[in-house]
Parts: sequence; C-alpha cells; structure tokens
Amino acid sequence: MKTYKIAILAGDGIGPEIMREAIKVFKLVEERNDVRFELLEAPFGGQAYFDCGHPFPEETKAICDAADAIIKGPIGLSHEESQKIPVDMQPERGALLPLRARYNTFANFRPVSLPKAIAHFSPLKPEIVGDGIDMIMVRELVGGLYFGHKETGVNDQGLRYVKEVLEYDEGQIARILHEGFKLAQRRKKVLHNIHKSNVLKSSVLWNEVLGEIAPQYPDVKVVHMLVDAAATHLCLNPTQFDVMVMENMFGDILSDQGGGILGSLGLMPSACLGPEKAYYEPSHGSAPDIAGKGIANPYSMIGSVAMMLEMSFGMEQEAKNVWAAMQGVFADGYSTPDLSRGGSAELISTEAFGDKVVEKLRSL
Repeated sequence: MKTYKIAILAGDGIGPEIMREAIKVFKLVEERNDVRFELLEAPFGGQAYFDCGHPFPEETKAICDAADAIIKGPIGLSHEESQKIPVDMQPERGALLPLRARYNTFANFRPVSLPKAIAHFSPLKPEIVGDGIDMIMVRELVGGLYFGHKETGVNDQGLRYVKEVLEYDEGQIARILHEGFKLAQRRKKVLHNIHKSNVLKSSVLWNEVLGEIAPQYPDVKVVHMLVDAAATHLCLNPTQFDVMVMENMFGDILSDQGGGILGSLGLMPSACLGPEKAYYEPSHGSAPDIAGKGIANPYSMIGSVAMMLEMSFGMEQEAKNVWAAMQGVFADGYSTPDLSRGGSAELISTEAFGDKVVEKLRSL
C-alpha cells in the first residue's frame, strides 16, 4: 500500500468549510484504493498571523517540507481585518508568494471547463458557449513583475514613487513553454502563445525562446496572440482555445477572466507544480462575507483534489471519477446559494453538496 503525506492548509474565510468537503473525497478514494493519505493540517494565511504571529509559520513550513503534496484553501481576511496586519505580513505577500518561492512551483495549470451540465452558469450566450468550453491556461508562476525587485521612496522632486521590476531569463521562460507544449501534445496539439511583444521587451525574449524550442514539438501548432486580443477573444470565441501559455501577470488576469466566462471562480481549481513538489488550490478568494454560512460551493476545492490525484499521484481514473461526480450533482439539479442564478436548481448547503459528490463518486 502506498502512503502519501498531504499538507492540509485550510486557509481563511470559507477555506475551512470547503476543505472539509475535500477531505471527504480523500477518505473515499482511500477506502477503495490501495492507498493511504496521511492528512497533516497546518495554519496558513491571515488567521495564522493572528494565531501564530506569521501567515506562514515555521511549523507549517516543516509540515509542507515533509509532505508529498500540498492542498490549500483560499486565504485573505476582510479589508478591516487585513489592515491590522503589517503590509509585508498580509497573506498574499507573507504566505502565498513565499510558498511558491519555497517549492519553485513555476507551472500553474488552471482548467476552464464548462461542460453542458453547468453551461447555464456562464454569462455568455448559448451560441457562444456551443457544446461547452474546455481549455487549460498554463501560467508561469514564480517570475516576472510579482517576484521582481520592489522599491518605494520619495524622489528629488519630493514625490512618492514606486519601482517594480519585471524580470525573466531564458531558462525560466523555456521551462514553462515546455510545459505548455507537452500539455498541447496530449490534447488537441494547438498552443496559443499569449504575449505583448509590441510593447514589452520581456515578451520579445519570450517569443524568441518559443521560436527556439518549438521545433522540438513539430506536431503542435502555435498561435500567437496579444494579451489584450486574447481577453477579447475569450468573450467572443472562447471555444477556439485549448492550451494557452503566458507569463505571470497575464496569467493572473486572464485566468480570472476564465472564471468569469464560467460564471464563477468557484468553478475553477488549479495546480501549481514545481520540480519536486506541487500544491493545489481553488482559484477563488476566501469570501469572508459568506464565511460560516454554509453556502459556498466546494467544486473548486474538490476539483483541486482531482488534479492532485492525477498530477501528483497518477490516479487518473479516480480523478476522472471525481470530476464526473461533481458535474453529476449539478446535472441532477442541485447547487449552492453562492452559484445560484435564479434558475430551477435546488439550493443545498456546502456540506450537502459535498455529501452528494461523495455519494455520486461512490457509485462510479
């Protein structure tokens, strides 16, 4: 029997309640497979700062270091609570970016999946959605503007200024492009390269590197698209995309737009892979305004479990089963209040949705 250690970082806001539903899925998968999951819970995020004095405490780092994979819930507190935390200790700066840097999780995969069972959630017209949307955005996650040198001060004219550096080297660019190409090979063999080379020198280098490695993937068609044009096409013709690859900030923005065309970031899990370790997380925020009400949908949290099963543990069939179970609950006419669009769905709680996913999963 294989044993995997999984660090459980529930996070803030709705994080703990949707994580409870994800744990139910781990337990069922464990029951019916020759595998054991050792679930190691640890504090992480805004509440961890108040409880432990740091949003990414040393005890959490030790647990993550020992884990085979990490699953984390959303982090962040209300604006009022966040103001009580020093700027550099606020959870995104003090926990999330250090987590990415610690494990060099340079490759972020965000599926934008809208099968017919949940097509009604999309704000796009049915003729735009067609038979459904199925794409994956591949985002470079540990370089660029977010990780560059940052400087603030007052200049010679007495004006406050800020300087933030966007920096990539060809090695960083090549490794994420390889991930995009390899994924495209396994799918429809089309790779959309998203850039801004008409303005940014970083995109010029990005495209040069792509041109150098593309001959290694002769079966993949490359489509170049400016990032602003891509934003437009995601609304007008999203079904043209299959695999999209892009740098850090472009990926941050366009993947949230991907959530928008699905109708909610609550339908968008993600995987963040490094050379030796990966972490998995919902793409949405911690929604402190609805925390504790039992109305948040655990789809993206459970979807992150599915991605972990496939990408870290090689359990592809169980991953497919988890996706099918979640979508089956929607197809049966159930939803949670946070995703309600005034349709005919029967609204159930976070816990009830998780229970129905497990029930459906048990039958597959």
